[in-house]
Amino acid sequence: MSKTIDYYMTALSPFSYLGHQALRAVAEKHDVSLRVKPVSLMGLFENSGAVPPAKRPAVRQRYRFLELQRVANYRGMPLNPKPRYWPVDPALADYTIIAVAEAGHDPLGYMAQVFAALWVHEEDISDRGVLAAYLRSEGFDSEIILPAADRPETAAIRARNTEEAIAADAVGVPAYVLDGEVFWGQDRIEYLDHALASGRPAFSAAPFMDK
Repeated sequence: MSKTIDYYMTALSPFSYLGHQALRAVAEKHDVSLRVKPVSLMGLFENSGAVPPAKRPAVRQRYRFLELQRVANYRGMPLNPKPRYWPVDPALADYTIIAVAEAGHDPLGYMAQVFAALWVHEEDISDRGVLAAYLRSEGFDSEIILPAADRPETAAIRARNTEEAIAADAVGVPAYVLDGEVFWGQDRIEYLDHALASGRPAFSAAPFMDK
């Protein structure tokens, strides 16, 4: 039976963008399914004690810019570490991803377009026109997907995804959960690849935690 990886992400995240194609390649290599689950990053941060980049100490802000350049170079991907429209509210973009998936379509190609819109093409992913254009470019009907994205039920799915990510101990995004084991960060994709290739049992922190 094919395995499934829960893929927690948000359209706002540069590291979700940088890991997206590598994750797709690993999933294809091992014939596993990706279950895309957009989340509220602030919800995860509140649980894990993390703070937005602008509120971090200057040394961590500087290191983040180094990491963005380093990872983009390593993965051979274009990236503007400080795009024009950032920070930006990713809610509508996340909701459109959910709406595409809920309609029974594969959202992965559209997600790649949305990530690049923000981190490469200097576009505002909170703009309905921008999202409509990318939906159409992937063959989706924007006049169906965008209204679906506006429904309260869609926001409820993202809220539920956030709760699931917290329950899985996702510290931030991207996070990939395989057999209950969470891999946080695009730099853990190679570990995920190894776990799939080796077939090892899932690791757990539970035995090492104080009762």
